[in-house]
Amino acid sequence: MIEKRSFESLGHADHGWLNARHHFSFANYYDPSRMGWGAIRVWNDDEIGPNSGFPAHPHRDMEIITYVRTGAITHKDSMGNEGRTGAGDVQVMSAGTGVRHAEYNLEPETTTLFQIWIEPKRTGGSPSWGAKPFPKSDRTGKFAVLASGFAEDTEALPIRADARVLGATVKAGETITHEVGEGRHAYLVPATGAIEIDGEPFKARDGAAIGGGQTVTIKAIEDAELVLVDSE
Repeated sequence: MIEKRSFESLGHADHGWLNARHHFSFANYYDPSRMGWGAIRVWNDDEIGPNSGFPAHPHRDMEIITYVRTGAITHKDSMGNEGRTGAGDVQVMSAGTGVRHAEYNLEPETTTLFQIWIEPKRTGGSPSWGAKPFPKSDRTGKFAVLASGFAEDTEALPIRADARVLGATVKAGETITHEVGEGRHAYLVPATGAIEIDGEPFKARDGAAIGGGQTVTIKAIEDAELVLVDSE
């Protein structure tokens, strides 16, 4: 099963400094058929204006992954962490028992990013934050693991969920595959470009909810940058 969620069908909120699209119910956008996908609870497509951002606010018991598409985001939290994450790179915050954080675009250009929330496999625990650059050459023509809750993924940023966040860059005409295990859930969004999944067309920023127990074939119609979450 593959459910297409076109960019035009997503929830939308324009706050001036923030232009957001919601793949799942979030804030004032509510769709009972889009409450989540397995343990994936939020996938927001955010455009954040220059010199603006999210002031300090709290979270708990959620794995929050930020994939920066263009520009950069600067993080600061109540644990004393500070860092800047640029395009193509990833930051992860495990909220645990509770944390406050702020996310600002301090750049002179609009920053675009995916913000992904995954429910942890267990609640509680000390909060944590981490960020890491991932050379795009490592994910050319294949999926690379960017964040993972599995110990064998030693190069990935750790998260506290039975999930992997994967990234790939695929040239026009190239094909890659992904196997979704029985009982698991995958959600795929092309950050750029155009693709086909098992022959069905998807534009940049469309979403694909992919059910378990199948292997999907992804063909790039245009050069494409892909982000995929495979979760329980």
